[in-house]
Amino acid sequence: METRPDNIESCAEMPAASLVPEELPREANEQLEQLHEFADQYEDRGQYRQTAKLAYRVVKRTFNIVFSLCVIVILFIPGLLLCLAIALDTKGSPIYVHERVGYHGRRIGVLKFRSMVSDADDLEKYLSPAQIEEFNREHKLDDDPRVTRLGHFLRKSSIDEFPQFLNVLIGQMNVVGPRPVTAEELVWFGKDVDELLSCHPGITGLWQTLERNDATYQTGVRQEMELTYVRKRCLKMDFDILAKTFGVMVRKTGK
Repeated sequence: METRPDNIESCAEMPAASLVPEELPREANEQLEQLHEFADQYEDRGQYRQTAKLAYRVVKRTFNIVFSLCVIVILFIPGLLLCLAIALDTKGSPIYVHERVGYHGRRIGVLKFRSMVSDADDLEKYLSPAQIEEFNREHKLDDDPRVTRLGHFLRKSSIDEFPQFLNVLIGQMNVVGPRPVTAEELVWFGKDVDELLSCHPGITGLWQTLERNDATYQTGVRQEMELTYVRKRCLKMDFDILAKTFGVMVRKTGK
């Protein structure tokens, strides 16, 4: 779909800094230090990356197509077997489609191997009030009771995200980029929301590889990570993040 969420304009009027505390906890400061240690080796390309060379976009799109095709061809048969295993583990479709906000605010359906029970959208059935509050704020939940036995493995190894290479192939996503966000998450980016949406979302990125979901919106570290990528993205950063992603998959530190 090509429609934009209704709240993008209102988000742009709200400073993101007003949504986070002035004093950060020690863990958040350590996360920022790790982010800056990694990002300081790359040149700041400027807001909206207006000086980006055409060569970067051409090379990146070519890489996205070639890499995605290779992954899809290699994993097609294992993917079918995994779909069968998911269907046998719990009832429901083995592929889950979640609506996210993509490039320039376009709504996209992000694909995943289903790692939760089929009625996971019924939050009150599975989550406590405190868990619902955390999920609505961060759109992630530690020790989520809706995750299936097979789903725990899929998430730890990041295999659940492999269907997103189809999103990459048709041009909705990049292999590397900011994490796809929901319309509700946009408010956390305040006036920086258009800058965030000036870049295609990615299957992997800084948030997934540096802290693997430990960074939160509430501290502002999550926003800093996503915007740092948008402002500094280049081929070297993309390949460095991709290399870190393989390490995360081998160590099974995903969530």
